[in-house]
Amino acid sequence: MAASTHGSTGAREGVLTRLYTGTGAFDIVGRRRTWYVVFGLLMLVCVLSIVFRGFNLGIDFTGGTQVQFPTAGTSVPVEVEAVRGVYERVIGDEPVVQLAGSGASESVLIRGEALDPAQLVALKQALFDTFQPLGAAGAPAPAAISDSAVSGSWGGQITRQAIIALAVFLVLVTAFLALYFERSMAVAALVALVHDVVVTAGIYSLVGFEVSPATVIGLLTILGFSLYDTVVVFDKVSENTRGLLGLSRRTYAEAANLALNQTLMRSINTSLIAVLPVLGLLVIGVGLLGVGTLADLALVQMVGIIAGVVSSLLLATPVLVDLKNRDPKVREQAERVRTRRLHAANAMAGAGAGGPEPDVADGGPPAGELRREKAMTAASAVPARPGKAAPRRPAGGSSRPTGKRRR
Repeated sequence: MAASTHGSTGAREGVLTRLYTGTGAFDIVGRRRTWYVVFGLLMLVCVLSIVFRGFNLGIDFTGGTQVQFPTAGTSVPVEVEAVRGVYERVIGDEPVVQLAGSGASESVLIRGEALDPAQLVALKQALFDTFQPLGAAGAPAPAAISDSAVSGSWGGQITRQAIIALAVFLVLVTAFLALYFERSMAVAALVALVHDVVVTAGIYSLVGFEVSPATVIGLLTILGFSLYDTVVVFDKVSENTRGLLGLSRRTYAEAANLALNQTLMRSINTSLIAVLPVLGLLVIGVGLLGVGTLADLALVQMVGIIAGVVSSLLLATPVLVDLKNRDPKVREQAERVRTRRLHAANAMAGAGAGGPEPDVADGGPPAGELRREKAMTAASAVPARPGKAAPRRPAGGSSRPTGKRRR
């Protein structure tokens, strides 16, 4: 039992150490087909939910009537189910009932379809008879129950402006990435951004969260986070692959995988730091202030941040590698790497080394080949002693003394 515990502890320490050092021990790019299947299934479910299930649009998008009254001092405790029951009994439809605020400032919000004056009067009277909210004078008064008509045109304007902002954002991002990095990186980053938008919208459709203007605003904010994390990873990929076509130590896929490992810990830390305040916003919005604008904003940001960091690590870089592998120069360089490693393995086997040594963790050449390269480089870099020329060897190759001394 003790040995088993010690072994599991050592395994955990090994994983954490490799995660912290970023030496390329996690083969993320090599398993990109698995990630494609997972992301493809997730996006398929989200798209199907958006098409067939749709969204739970708020009153700002559909239009309707909002009724509000304070909960402090009511004759009976105001509960969401009780308010919904009164509405359904009078109107015959199911409303959206929310508690907003806390303490003495807490109030109940009832949102439903557009009501005519007769329905509105009957609803307000039924709510007053059931809960008897206090008016400004401190006594129960029907005037404590207020109502307002909400037009769906405002939500439509918000949606149109959001779509325009999203289109402009995608155009500018594509131009920036294509100029700062390269076209393949711009395409891979756009694929990750599309994934983040579709998954976030699909989860809202699946769970049935109410879509409000705050949701649309939050959806736009998560795009910047996703792009930021992807740019950081691509910057490291660009650094690792600079001048790679003239070398034969590792392939483009291996260099990109090494870059992912080197930025993996940073991406995890960044996402955790970003999620914590959003989680606090969600707790405050729901627990203290009631479900409202803060909760809608926090929900979409929570989902978007998680989707963004996962796509930047497991989707954007694998897509980039597949795009680069279409380049004949990249394929030719990868073939040179494989040929060099095969020759090194054959040389070691012929020398009686017992076969090729395993590759290094970052996907480079065999360890024995690295040691030989370092030894040759060190030997060639040793300078001659100052003041003395390097000794010449005879043309015949012999270095024995001739027996004659110069007088």
